[in-house]
Amino acid sequence: MPQSLSNILIHLIWSTKDRHPCLAPGIREKTHAFLAGAVRHCDCEAYRVGGVADHVHLAVRLSRTLSVADLVKEIKTASSKWIKAHHPALTDFSWQLGYGAFSVGMSQKDALLHYIDTQEEHHKTRTFQDEYRDLLKKYGIDYNEHYVWD
Repeated sequence: MPQSLSNILIHLIWSTKDRHPCLAPGIREKTHAFLAGAVRHCDCEAYRVGGVADHVHLAVRLSRTLSVADLVKEIKTASSKWIKAHHPALTDFSWQLGYGAFSVGMSQKDALLHYIDTQEEHHKTRTFQDEYRDLLKKYGIDYNEHYVWD
């Protein structure tokens, strides 16, 4: 076959360092827009970027030429630099070291987008840690609680 094609939908999630709630509403929307642009810069498609004050969710179509690890490294690095440069109160900002990446079937895309769109409502009753543990369980990922949080 002379052409390589793919359609891989990934749900990415990571928090601010120590889950510090520093992404206030004015900063949050601009950060989400920057993350979407950074994803596009990596030749991927950002279907949705959302989250709350202490973490982000992204629904991304992964480029056929890029690994998940390389994409996350690129967009976390670029966005961290951007946040520090554009928000003087956040000069010490950083993302957590790790991340979660979950494969999602295209038939579940609308459900994922709705999930990301309703993060504000969702987190009125649930912490990021509880949400993340539930996602790890849902996707059958074994983990050591000691190493999940930084």
